[in-house]
Amino acid sequence: MTRRTARRGRDVAVLLDDFGHRLPAVPAVETARRERGPFTALVPRRGPRGRGRGRAATPAPLSVWRMTSEQTPVVWPLIATSGLPPTGAQMGIDLLSGGAFYCDPVGWVTDDAIPVTNPNVVVFGKPGRGKSATVKAFALRMLAYGYRTLILGDTKDEYEPLCRALGVEPFVIGHGFSARVNPLAFGPLGHGWDRLAAAEARRREAIMFARWLVLIRGLVGSQNVPFGPVEETAVGEALRLLTGYRSGATRLTEPTIPQLWQALDEPTDDLVASCRYADRRHFLDATRTLRDALGSLVKGSLAGLFDDHTSIEVDWRAPIQSLSLSRLEPLGDQAVGIALTCLNSWGQAMREIADPGDLRIVIRDETWRQMRLGAEAMKSLDANLRLSRRDADVQILLAHKPSDMLTAGDASSQAVAIARDLLHLCDVKVLHGQDQAVADELATMLGLTPIAQRVVTGWAIAGKGRALWLVGDRAFKVQTVLTAPELALTDTNEALTGRPA
Repeated sequence: MTRRTARRGRDVAVLLDDFGHRLPAVPAVETARRERGPFTALVPRRGPRGRGRGRAATPAPLSVWRMTSEQTPVVWPLIATSGLPPTGAQMGIDLLSGGAFYCDPVGWVTDDAIPVTNPNVVVFGKPGRGKSATVKAFALRMLAYGYRTLILGDTKDEYEPLCRALGVEPFVIGHGFSARVNPLAFGPLGHGWDRLAAAEARRREAIMFARWLVLIRGLVGSQNVPFGPVEETAVGEALRLLTGYRSGATRLTEPTIPQLWQALDEPTDDLVASCRYADRRHFLDATRTLRDALGSLVKGSLAGLFDDHTSIEVDWRAPIQSLSLSRLEPLGDQAVGIALTCLNSWGQAMREIADPGDLRIVIRDETWRQMRLGAEAMKSLDANLRLSRRDADVQILLAHKPSDMLTAGDASSQAVAIARDLLHLCDVKVLHGQDQAVADELATMLGLTPIAQRVVTGWAIAGKGRALWLVGDRAFKVQTVLTAPELALTDTNEALTGRPA
């Protein structure tokens, strides 16, 4: 026995073993090997001591910005703000706040808390991203709030299923069809003319002749013919003579474009004198280009469509009315654009005296075709957008991308300037999915920040019905939700799938 063992003594296991009793061995528990830490020694808070060593803890510099709640959405456009009032059509889900999204352009105008001054809406989107379905769903759901829908020129017959579902047969305008529309129609302003007071007659006369001059200016301008004070005086005096207003007739006569052309081509002595020309030859020489432009419209590809009195009886109390222009597609974009201009003037005439509370949604598809006719043709559309508050109309413009507005002319032309102003006349913008190449257009023309651009070119392009809604300076990330019946009425792929709508 060693000295160390004697000092420690013998444990119980050894003593029992001497007498033949062996206790069972307890298996040794393996302890996990402790890894050596990367730091062998703790470092003081101020760092290791020594010359040229150590550190001093300082807070990171912070950039401080002070702004109002109105400026914050411009810097951070996709921060969820207070939602819009739950009025109008429920369109879907606002993914920023998680709540329902409602669309009520007229209600937004009347609410001072919402930065919207007009009820006009412009919708952009790549084909197949759901912009037409969104507009159709909005028009259908607003029926419950007393709104009626007017489609001034359905160039692709997209709204025919919706019309028939509501029990309305759309009107078809084209060669071989009986429907005729007179762009120079009086409309409600001509009713009861013989019973009007002198002041009211002068007021209505000013409205009618101003609308007609805008139309003729646009039609003549589409032929690349200037329309200046000389042409305006000749057209205005000819219209006053044709209607009988110049002679003080108690019952006015509704003119047509061929009658106007004939009156200018074969002027009477009264017309020559009222226009202050020396003789008939002087008048004909000064108005030659004007007469040639009107003559080409009367005898051109649209002959027989807009050169006679209106032959259709429109039920303005119906929930929806549509005028189809799809049969004019073979005639080219210019013919369709001229037809849209004529329908625009006719539709404005029908709305010049509307009953109180007669709210209407006016859908204008393929507006770029009308814009390509030039500055004069665009002034008619510009007037409608500016008068939407007075007429209680929700004007909806549809286009593929913002640069469609710039196809009206050269970059420095008056037409392009008017096209840019049209965007400012639409306080509500619905931006469906776009390709990445359109991102610069969104930034230049709409002032979108990079974050908002990525929403349009990334998230929105990945699914139908996704759109960035700009209501004034507020942004909402909305997924439109359609019911099963609405999906059937808004499907625009029947030509590709072979299934009827």
